[in-house]
Amino acid sequence: MAKQAQTPFLEEWLRSHSGSGSSISISSGRPSSVSARAIIQAWTELRDSLQYQSFHPNHFQSLRTLFDSQSSLYVADPQARLLLSILSSSNLSLPHESYPLFLRLLYIWVRKSTKPSSVLVDSAVEVVARLFSIQFDTRKSSSLFSQGILLLGAFSVVPVASEHSKTVCLELLCRLLEEEYQLIGSSEELIPDILGGIGYALSSSGKAHFAQILNSLLGIWGKEGGPHGNVSHGLIILHLIEWVLSSFINSCSLDKINVFSKEFLEISKVSYLPFAVVMAAAGVLRAASKTILSGVGLDTVSNLRTSAEERIEAVARDLISRMGGFTNLVNDPEVGFLLQCVSLALVRSGPVSCRASLLTCLASALLTEIFPLQKFYTKILNHPHDNLAGLMVNEVKEHLGSVPFKEAGAITGVFCNQYVSVDEENKGVVENLIWAYCQNIYLGHRQVALMLRGSEAELLGDLEKITESAFLMVVVFALAVTKHRLNSKFSRENQMEISIRILVSFSCVEYFRRMRLPEYMDTIRGVVVSVQENESACVSFVESMPSYADLTNQKGFSYLQKMEYQWYKDEVQTARILFYLRVIPTCVECLPDLTFRKIVAPIMFLYMGHPNGKVARASHSMFVAFISSGKDANHDERVLLKEQLVFYYIQRSLEGYPDITPFDGMASGVSALVRHLPAGSSAIFYTIHSLIEKANNLCREVLTQEVDLWKNWQGESQPCKKMLELLLRLISLVDVQVRRNY
Repeated sequence: MAKQAQTPFLEEWLRSHSGSGSSISISSGRPSSVSARAIIQAWTELRDSLQYQSFHPNHFQSLRTLFDSQSSLYVADPQARLLLSILSSSNLSLPHESYPLFLRLLYIWVRKSTKPSSVLVDSAVEVVARLFSIQFDTRKSSSLFSQGILLLGAFSVVPVASEHSKTVCLELLCRLLEEEYQLIGSSEELIPDILGGIGYALSSSGKAHFAQILNSLLGIWGKEGGPHGNVSHGLIILHLIEWVLSSFINSCSLDKINVFSKEFLEISKVSYLPFAVVMAAAGVLRAASKTILSGVGLDTVSNLRTSAEERIEAVARDLISRMGGFTNLVNDPEVGFLLQCVSLALVRSGPVSCRASLLTCLASALLTEIFPLQKFYTKILNHPHDNLAGLMVNEVKEHLGSVPFKEAGAITGVFCNQYVSVDEENKGVVENLIWAYCQNIYLGHRQVALMLRGSEAELLGDLEKITESAFLMVVVFALAVTKHRLNSKFSRENQMEISIRILVSFSCVEYFRRMRLPEYMDTIRGVVVSVQENESACVSFVESMPSYADLTNQKGFSYLQKMEYQWYKDEVQTARILFYLRVIPTCVECLPDLTFRKIVAPIMFLYMGHPNGKVARASHSMFVAFISSGKDANHDERVLLKEQLVFYYIQRSLEGYPDITPFDGMASGVSALVRHLPAGSSAIFYTIHSLIEKANNLCREVLTQEVDLWKNWQGESQPCKKMLELLLRLISLVDVQVRRNY
């Protein structure tokens, strides 16, 4: 059987794999430290209740004491006989709430005892059967029902139980599931107990009972009044089927494997909800992948895998047809739930054959369910004046703690593996979805960040935890695309198109980059090579940059109409422009002068005035790259443009110095222009003249404030000192003709 995390209780093993956290239920009890003395005393008081034929509140408390100590409790045959005597006594009036506790203690006896008495087991089955056949209707409760199903299932797998007792247990369990299934959904925390009992029963039943129990397991979710499926339930089904099928394979039970295959894999029943089918099929794959083949033929396991994959694919195909288009996903909770289940099923299944339907479902799940940023943005932007903290904080936090989000990395890995092996048409569809998603979350997060910053910091911070993971997904996928697309199998035009789209997408998610990522740098290096060698590719990339007008005037943000838009406070937009400022210098040699003049230069000069020194320095680096370009050929037009830009560059840099302009950025720009402009250039003369004038003004300000500051060249005199040192360094750089003018 599948490893049960060192517990004899199947339901606890299932609960640990459900992703539902550590909820306290009737099966797990309340965390309690019960002494050995208290346990002995509790058993003594229960014996007294039987001896004196009276059951008082103190006896119930003793029962509760034993229940609370169940993690360390061992129930031997004598104690089990005592419990059965109390339950079958006609003179004792037991409170209704005591019956689930009695059944739980019997369950501990059955599961922890290495060799219980066969006579006592058969007697216990008779007592429990009588309890449910005669008295259950008057004591009906979800806790009694769940403990009954769990105990009946456990009895059915006890080796020493007679065949008659096993049959009684299985028939009673089937009847309870058929007639009382409404009780299953009344208490969420009890479902692992019920499914645990079903698991025991499936592993021990013959053909007749197996089909009936399996129908209950997979069919109760769609019945009227039955439980509503969720991700946690789906994971329990997955690992339950894994547990059952692993036991069949490991015990070489070919007959049971064939029955299971016929009842589930070969027959498609309308009563089985799709989520249950997907998760059960994933359990088959997981068992087939992890089980050592000993005695079970390779063909048998291979057939199981093939049939299970076909069941998942059938659900995926139907899901795609129901979606009817990517834009319809966000507002359909049922579709979203199925997408989550398909994703988790593929993650926990082990290796799965690549199929286009699975790739599409994974892409849709990642973009709408795992990283549902667009849904969150829409809610926030549609309620700009509501109490956002109350409206959204809990929903976003709940998503951060959800199993699908925690499995985002693994889902992305499966997604990329599927992408590598599908046909080119489906590859292209998925690529377009990812690139469009990057654009959409850039636009959405910009607006939300401007709205929430300073007022809803907690909500914004939680949203950005999701965006960080979304960034990782985009980068890992983009790397897979580059490895596939950027090779000789594809034309240069195709490679350049893909490279540009990846760069543009990276610019959109640059704000969400919070760590050094090798995959990010590997992808950048791979795609930049395709762009920097071609003029049209360079132009296309530069033209994808937001225009100067768009950067400085955001009329499209309706909620910002009453507040002044300040471009330098738009951090999401700034991060995107910073990406361009870092990448464009790598291809500036191929960039036409007109494109640089019309698109790049205005933005470069704008961001030289950005208060963030990192951004301003990147703008200066852009200027250096352009001034240094074109060394191998005589481009008169480029030289003319360089000289024209120098005048504004010096003006822009000096007016912001020392408050905004970073000295190292300006110094690199000045050094570059005096090195690369023609000898005797009027632009160089203007530069030196402006620097001298700025230095004089700075020194004059220092002297008028306090003479002592001049003596140590510290504090307020530091900008002046730096300017003078720059002028001294330029003496060896500027040409003789310029120096003669001074």
